[in-house]
Amino acid sequence: MKEMESRDVGSEVPNNLPGGILVDQSYVISPPDLNSLFFSPDSNLARLLSDFVGNSEQQFGPWRFENSSESLKRVITYVKAPTKLVGALKASEEQTYLKADGKIFAILISVSTPDVMYGSTFKVELLYCITPGPELPSGEKTSHLVISWRMNFLQSSMFKGMIENGARSGLKDSFEQVSIFLSQNVKPVDLKDLGSSKEQVLASLKVEPRSDGKLAIQYFANFTVVSAVFMTLYVFVHVWLAAPSAIQGLEFVGLDLPDSIGEVIVCGVLALQCERVLGLLSRFMQARAQKGTDHGVKAQGDGWVLTVALIEGSHLPAVDSSGFCDPYVVFTCNGKTRTSSIKFQKSDPLWNEIFEFDAMDDPPSVLDVEVYDFDGPFNEAMSLGHTEINFVKSNLSDLADVWVPLQGKLAQACQSKLHLRIFLNNTRGSNVVKEYLSKMEKEVGKKINLRSPQTNSAFQKVFGLPPEEFLINDFTCHLKRRMPLQGRLFLSARIIGFYANLFRQKTKFFFLWEDIVDIQVDTPTLSSMGSPIIVITLRQGRGMDARHGAKTTDDEGRLKFHFQSFVSFNVANRTIMALWKARSLSPEQKVQIVEEESETKFLQTEESGSFLGLEDVSMSEIYSYSLSVPINFLSELFGGGELDRKVMEKAGCLTYSSTPWESVKTDVYERQLYYRFDKHVSRFGGEVTSTQQKYPLSDRKGWIVEDVMTLHGVPLGDFFNLHLRYQIEDFPSRLKGCHVRVSTGIAWLKSTRHQKRISKNIISSLKDRLKLIFNAVEKEFENR
Repeated sequence: MKEMESRDVGSEVPNNLPGGILVDQSYVISPPDLNSLFFSPDSNLARLLSDFVGNSEQQFGPWRFENSSESLKRVITYVKAPTKLVGALKASEEQTYLKADGKIFAILISVSTPDVMYGSTFKVELLYCITPGPELPSGEKTSHLVISWRMNFLQSSMFKGMIENGARSGLKDSFEQVSIFLSQNVKPVDLKDLGSSKEQVLASLKVEPRSDGKLAIQYFANFTVVSAVFMTLYVFVHVWLAAPSAIQGLEFVGLDLPDSIGEVIVCGVLALQCERVLGLLSRFMQARAQKGTDHGVKAQGDGWVLTVALIEGSHLPAVDSSGFCDPYVVFTCNGKTRTSSIKFQKSDPLWNEIFEFDAMDDPPSVLDVEVYDFDGPFNEAMSLGHTEINFVKSNLSDLADVWVPLQGKLAQACQSKLHLRIFLNNTRGSNVVKEYLSKMEKEVGKKINLRSPQTNSAFQKVFGLPPEEFLINDFTCHLKRRMPLQGRLFLSARIIGFYANLFRQKTKFFFLWEDIVDIQVDTPTLSSMGSPIIVITLRQGRGMDARHGAKTTDDEGRLKFHFQSFVSFNVANRTIMALWKARSLSPEQKVQIVEEESETKFLQTEESGSFLGLEDVSMSEIYSYSLSVPINFLSELFGGGELDRKVMEKAGCLTYSSTPWESVKTDVYERQLYYRFDKHVSRFGGEVTSTQQKYPLSDRKGWIVEDVMTLHGVPLGDFFNLHLRYQIEDFPSRLKGCHVRVSTGIAWLKSTRHQKRISKNIISSLKDRLKLIFNAVEKEFENR
């Protein structure tokens, strides 16, 4: 190990293998000791572990340097215990150190089982990564063990999928036993202890004492200031020693001009030097006013409290001739910023400052970190580097003590890093999920059920999310790329993710709500099966991990995702919009939206398909008509058949299309409509997407059809939704025909001073259109 440490050249820790994580646990033991327990020839743990899992006839070969002493390897042979699928068989392991620097150890293990069926075509590879774990209040050292795996196929095989599934199942069972054995022999880290260590870790930080006099000496002790002072003194001494010169040329009493080119040059140099010194003095005084701006300011309120300890920086780029910089750090989270003090003339500054963000209702997704060079109160600060802490992709225990590399041309050239300690705590306890769901229920207008721990765990595992992430809702839909891909759309407080598993081909991705710049609803098309399409556009440069799920990229390089064919489109759309607004809009924008939407509620459907909120729309009867046609014939008007299409085309509805009625509840059916207005109906043209539900009357002698219409391409069409209710009643048996009543209501999405005029115009147009429709129905009945 000492030889390996001496040869380490600072190589990076290998990434986890793509097969998955088998063990991810921290233990109260130092990394070198844990490495010795697993791989030292003198350790009994490896032999006991092999016996524990049922292996026998173990033979441990010696460690040897190979490839000109570049790699350290050994070979182990044993007989694997029989399982339900295969009997006992011989196996060999080749263990190779990839990295060993005294703190971090990475060992690749290649397992060969030639006696198993098709065993000559593959090897199972395991990667053991041992890194320093989180700090404990007791000061004990800890290690973080991660074991990942993959299949390495030596030759192609038509049974590749079967082999991988069998290996995955066997490894899962085997390493569950390994975890149990390790927990019995090495104490695991209790995550509850990590929270209590926050106060102790932060209490141990001491801000570097800063004397204004020492800082001034350090800041002004440079060639520019010294040369300016020297030249100023030199000139004053010369003036004191030299005799007054006679007035000549253009001089007069009180104005002494330079008498030679040399004097002009000296005056110019002296003026430039003084200007630079005054600039330095101004920057220094302004920076002193910014001393420790947000350090020590305590968080206010209850919720998610983010605490960031800025420890130090390393190799920050120099931007002036002194070879140093005047760095300060700005942290931004959920629109709030915290600013550190300025460190003068430092490339490796030590801060030891603590910043707390006020409690947030929602768990934060990212923390933006930007390092600037202070260049005076009136000059734009130069960025020395930036980075982003993604809480969704990071484990909170790993952020308790982390060095983060900075991005940017200057920072990457200098390999600049920041040392941070980040803590995210929820002060509301276990009720935070219920409170968040309750808030979303008001936004969405529907009941949101609390998911079980098993469902949340499966959701976290699919997307590799931290344990504090919780599922809010999920919907069956199609992802539109070249071909529609059926899967499920998962919505949580911080992400929107898609997962599909078709013919064992998995497609999954997610992106943050904050990454979304726009959400639009496109009108249904033939390819979308009459369903509206939700088009999500991401900010430029964001969501690149999910680019394989994007349908297109616009001219600005922004990814666009298309989701369609939702079972209950309105619920999905409303939930997506509510979560996006909750995450991405500023508090002022949220207040404005609440004010605009306070007077009306939207018509929504649950995943089961039932309509909610119609009772909140003021409905008034605008049309009543008795038809001399049987009720069964009139019902064909809403059946999606030939009568439906002919009548709607006569009423001025072009390219009319509808989805089949789907049962969403007992005796409740739902369908989607799409059509365009003829010019004689609306001189602007325009398009309509409509959702209809029908259910029988209480006496079973008729139907009620609810219709919610959304207008596109019509002036002020996005200001309202139009609600229609058709009540169709059968006449008594002695009479022929049926009676229809139509009521309407308008749900205003945005306020406008033209509401009365628009309402009057809509009702008048509807009456004419309804009369035309039902007259056409009677004529079609007569023709039959």
